[in-house]
Amino acid sequence: MRHYAPAEVATVLERLLEEPSLARGVVHHEIVPGRAAETVPLPDWLDPRLAGGLRARGVDRLYRHQAQAIEAVRAGEDVVVVTPTASGKTLCYVVPALQALADDPSARALFLFPTKALGQDQVAELGELARAAGLAVNASTYDGDTPAPVRSAVRAAGQIVVTNPDMLHAAILPHHTKWFQLFEQLRIIVVDELHTYRGVFGSHVANVLRRLLRICAHYGSRPVIVCCSATIGNPAELAAALTGRPARLVDRNGAPSGERHLLLVDPPLLDPASGARGSSLTLAARWALPFLRAGRQTIVFGRSRTAVELLLTGLREALREGLGPRSRLRGYRGGYLPTERRSIERGLRDGELLGVVATSALELGVDIGALDVAILAGYPGSIAATWQRMGRAGRRRGTSVAVLVASGARVDQYVIHHPEFLLASPPEEAHLDPDNLHVLLAHLKAAVFELPFAPGERFGALPADDLLAFLAEEGLVRQAGDGRWYWSSENFPASAVSLRTAAQENVVIVDTTGPRPRVIGEVDLFSAQTLVHEDAIYLHESAQFHVDRLDWDERKAYVRRVDVDHYTQADVAVTLKPLDVFASVPAPGGSRAHGEVMVASLASIYKKLKFGTNENVGWGPIHLPEIELQTTAYWLTVETGPAGWRRADLDAALLGAGRAIQAVAAVLLMVDPRDLGLVAQVRSPHQERPTIYLYEAVPGGVGLAERLFARHTTLVADAAALVAACPCEVGCPSCTGPRLEPEVDGKALALRLLALLAPGQAVAPLASPAA
Repeated sequence: MRHYAPAEVATVLERLLEEPSLARGVVHHEIVPGRAAETVPLPDWLDPRLAGGLRARGVDRLYRHQAQAIEAVRAGEDVVVVTPTASGKTLCYVVPALQALADDPSARALFLFPTKALGQDQVAELGELARAAGLAVNASTYDGDTPAPVRSAVRAAGQIVVTNPDMLHAAILPHHTKWFQLFEQLRIIVVDELHTYRGVFGSHVANVLRRLLRICAHYGSRPVIVCCSATIGNPAELAAALTGRPARLVDRNGAPSGERHLLLVDPPLLDPASGARGSSLTLAARWALPFLRAGRQTIVFGRSRTAVELLLTGLREALREGLGPRSRLRGYRGGYLPTERRSIERGLRDGELLGVVATSALELGVDIGALDVAILAGYPGSIAATWQRMGRAGRRRGTSVAVLVASGARVDQYVIHHPEFLLASPPEEAHLDPDNLHVLLAHLKAAVFELPFAPGERFGALPADDLLAFLAEEGLVRQAGDGRWYWSSENFPASAVSLRTAAQENVVIVDTTGPRPRVIGEVDLFSAQTLVHEDAIYLHESAQFHVDRLDWDERKAYVRRVDVDHYTQADVAVTLKPLDVFASVPAPGGSRAHGEVMVASLASIYKKLKFGTNENVGWGPIHLPEIELQTTAYWLTVETGPAGWRRADLDAALLGAGRAIQAVAAVLLMVDPRDLGLVAQVRSPHQERPTIYLYEAVPGGVGLAERLFARHTTLVADAAALVAACPCEVGCPSCTGPRLEPEVDGKALALRLLALLAPGQAVAPLASPAA
């Protein structure tokens, strides 16, 4: 019988590093010393009730960054606060909002959070501080879960309205006449988790804020905007792009922190010939177990829903065998119902739960209290996301540990063996394009529905007249005798626009095991084709469910509880066709181009893989319609030359070189590797030559393809360096990807092709990443 004796974090880490099989895998161990707090007194002008409330909650002094932000808001400046997780960013906007209400109870504030969960957290925290201060404050969430009677009360009397961009877009702005008390007296707008507003979603939200500020101006208010963000490379630029206004940057963190150990761990090399490595999930579990057994609160991050459920199952089994705290370990990911997620968050805050296995759903600022250990099973795909997850461990006092366990993937291997990339590189920049024509037109329709446009009035960078004239030709708007443009269609424009365009619909998962069917979760449409196709094994809270039927048209998957020794993994076939070429120029060995493409994905078959060994124990077909994605891509076309290639060799060379280029692209652009898809064609129907495509995995693209096109030379040279420097013999998952044909030397073929594309380039270390 094992014993579960409480132990300090440092003691457990010391024991782990004395275990040879674990210590061998530690590639880098950095100790970040603790930091003392930088504080200033509470400002003299603060309402005595609010100052008393802060002191009652243990806040006698403000951290320097809090004081700077609060003073900037008082001076009427927009501000963007960028400090690490758990540094007290919330007070930067809660104090100004409560001060405004203490000065004038008719004042209003609007808090925007990217998810409902964050909004509900903030209402609870606001209420506690207001009660401690003796202030009667009506702070309410207004989201999809708010009952109709409560909605009317929030509209009439809500002093602080907490919502998300989707509700603001579809339920508040189009009905602004019902919200005139809010818009007439709006003093503060809060945009939290600023770093999440990037790409297509960020472009939509920027236009929603344009509409919001236009309505505020109509009602005579000019609110101050407070943005809060995790660490990114260009916070002030992003805030300005999102709000259309310059903001003062506050980024000097004044919060204290304890000593932190950062470890980069590589799974053992099982077969030098093939480059096969041990499982990152198994290794992450081995690092997590001793901390859980010592009673240290631990969070383990998986990169996918399936990874989370496999980790959770393995850890619970290990704890069950040793009579450990199995019931105090929970999973947390998208697809769990809101009540489940709230219960898990509460359990972590009050210490009832000892551990949680999570996806990026817990990366955002959901309040889960102070944890001791964070273990990442696989590189999350960006420096910012890595620090966000590691930041979940190590609050203000005491030692904490963060462990990044690499997988065999090419990007993971690069990061793990170049610690300076993670520890010394600036974090990624976040980019958006609010003037993307598709996005701009969609919100211009909504804006003219809300308020008529005067001649020459701007919407974004330019006057809107030309676009309004285009909409008039479509019969959607009309220009009246006074020159103003009015909405003239019966349609409700906001309802036709999804801010999160990757998937507008979700598939609901219905458990039919019991006497009455019950909804246990949901998945987006793109994930549904691989997670809940018929005969899939769907994992939920480490329980297994067999998908009996997927009603694609009704968006419902019917499942029942089973107990089997395997899980399923779907293969997706991807086809691509160019729609428009934005630029094309000759390049060594061929040509390079970028443009608009249509990508079609079709889930074709699934495999049954045994838990633990991943042994393939069966397969089956998937019968689902194709899903299309219109996006942008960068591609390079190869002139194979007179020497010629065997078709099979060329196929292997294109795929191997393409995978290396894909990995380097993710590092150079500092984006998640999953943001870039790969298609290699031996004879492209459109180019009529061998072609490698890298496409953006979001609708419409966010400008990555154009940046790859510009960095083509570095991209190809670094891909050649990555493959040449890999210690494997004939290609492996860390350079050219999994070997599909055992007798084919994928490494030599990829290098031969890359030598054509980058002639004369010496094989050198990879170039420094640049945002």
